Amino acid sequence: MTAQTDGRPAAATASAALYAEVQQFYARHMHLLDRGDADAWAAGFTEDASFSVPTLPAPVIGREGLAAAVRKSAAALAEAGEQHRHWPGVFDVVPQADGTIVVHSYTTVFASPRGGASRVHRVCTCTDVLVREAGTLLVKHREVGRDDLR
Repeated sequence: MTAQTDGRPAAATASAALYAEVQQFYARHMHLLDRGDADAWAAGFTEDASFSVPTLPAPVIGREGLAAAVRKSAAALAEAGEQHRHWPGVFDVVPQADGTIVVHSYTTVFASPRGGASRVHRVCTCTDVLVREAGTLLVKHREVGRDDLR
């Protein structure tokens, strides 16, 4: 018997296979982001996805907008001589009755200036709604929060 301590029934918790699939999704997703592979990273979202972050006045909508934002960020980091690495974890994977999957997680972003010491750049919370299209997990909606802006 599995004890539930958060009030959710056992059926609402992720199976080990789903949890592992979600972890693999985020590992690849963040590697693509940190490499600056904008189009491949944006392909991890639905065509009409929304991405909300507190430093932008409005959500970024759609793959094209997401890819453009990553290209801009990658260029700025290259110009500054800095590499960012996103370290996601502490996944709370919650399957929904409609087939979507809500994932709450934390992401620590490390910044490494060329020739300098690495440091924690920011700590974020992330809530994603994942969907399956043709058997592949994709982000339908992402909301990022930053601890330093709360």
